[in-house]
Amino acid sequence: MNIFKNAKPILTKLIENGFEAYFVGGCVRDKLLNKEIGDIDIATSALPEEVMSIFSKTVPTGLQHGTVLVIEQNESYEITTFRTESTYEDYRRPSEVIYVKSILEDLKRRDFTMNAIAMDVDENYIDPFKGEEAINQKLIQAVGNADERFHEDALRMMRGIRFVSQLDFTMHNDTFLAIQANCSLIEKIATERISVEFEKMLIGKSPKKAIQLCIDTNLIEHLPNFQDGKRIFSKIQTLPIKNLKTIEEFWALILLIGKFDQPESILRNWKMSNERMKQIMKLYLLLKNEELEWSHSNLYNTGLEYAIKYERLQSVLGNIANRRTEQSLTEQFKQLPIHSKAELCFTGNDLLKWTNEKAGPWLKEVISEIEKLIVEQKLTNNQPAIKEWFQTWHQK
Repeated sequence: MNIFKNAKPILTKLIENGFEAYFVGGCVRDKLLNKEIGDIDIATSALPEEVMSIFSKTVPTGLQHGTVLVIEQNESYEITTFRTESTYEDYRRPSEVIYVKSILEDLKRRDFTMNAIAMDVDENYIDPFKGEEAINQKLIQAVGNADERFHEDALRMMRGIRFVSQLDFTMHNDTFLAIQANCSLIEKIATERISVEFEKMLIGKSPKKAIQLCIDTNLIEHLPNFQDGKRIFSKIQTLPIKNLKTIEEFWALILLIGKFDQPESILRNWKMSNERMKQIMKLYLLLKNEELEWSHSNLYNTGLEYAIKYERLQSVLGNIANRRTEQSLTEQFKQLPIHSKAELCFTGNDLLKWTNEKAGPWLKEVISEIEKLIVEQKLTNNQPAIKEWFQTWHQK
C-alpha cells in the first residue's frame, strides 16, 4: 500500500540511527482487514528527544506519553517511544508512563489483540498475542487478562463493543465476561469520551449486534441517563435501525422510545453542542407528529434534509401508510418557487420605502405572510407583484 511505502523512509531513518521502529496499531490492523488506512502510527525504541534530534520538522504533541509528531514530505506521522504503564489512578490515565526497549513490552499494554500487532520495514509481523488469528476469526479479544485491561482503561469496554459494530465481529467470551463483571467502571469515564464510542457503535455495520452486547453485559444501564436502557434498547432492537443513516436520526429515535420527561436535558447530559441539540430536537419534535402532510409550506418550513430524515424514521417505526420517498420529496422541493428566505426578491427596507410606516413587529409579520404566499404559489416572487400586493394590504 502506498501509505506504508511513503512512510517507510521514517522507519529506515530511525533504524539507521541505531533504533528499532515499527508500524503499530490501527494501521496494521486495517492492512490485514484490507480496509482503507487513515493515520500511520509508529513505535520506536528512540526516546522523544532522540526522535526530535533525528528529524528536522517535529511537533512535541504528546511528550507526556512519549509521542512526537514528525512531518516529512508534507505528511504527519505520530512516533511514540516503546512504553509500558504503571498503575491507573482513574480507570483511564496511567499515573506514570515508563519507557521500555522492547516492542513486546509495548504491545502487551494495548487493548485488543487485533490492535497489538507490529509490522517492520519489510512488512514482517510481530504478533505475540495472535491478533491476526483473531482478525481471521472475526473476534474482539482483550490482550492478556481482560479484567486488567478494563481496570487500566474502562473506556476499552465501550471501544470493544464499538469494534463489534464497525467490523461486524464477535466478542470473545472471556472479554464479554470481563465487561459484564466490570461494566459499572464505565461511570468513571468522561461522558465526552463515551459519546464518541457510543455514536460510532450506532452508525457501524452491525449496530444491533453491538446494542445486544450492551444489554447482555449490563453496560447500557451505566451509560449516562440510560438507567432504563434495557427497556429502551430492547425496543430499538426490534426495529430495522440499519436503515437509519445519521446519528441525529438515532438520537431522535432514542428520545422517542425513551419517553423522557425532559428530552433536551438528556442531550445536554451527553455533552452535546447547542447546535447539535437543536438539530436532534427539531427531528424529535417532527417525529412526534405521525400525520405530517407535505404541503408546499410544510416542506419549505421543515427543509428537505429533515423531511427525508423524518420519512426514514417513520418507516423504521413501522408507520408505512402514505410514506413519501426521498426522490418524490426532492422533486417537490425542487419545484418550490423559493427554497429559503435568501431567495426573496425584497427586504424589509423595500416595504418601508413603499409606505410611510415606521418599522415594528408588523414588518416581520408581513414578510412572513408574503413568504408563505410565494411558497404556496399565490404570489409571484418579483418586486412589482409584491409591491402591488403590499400596497393593497397596507390600504386595508
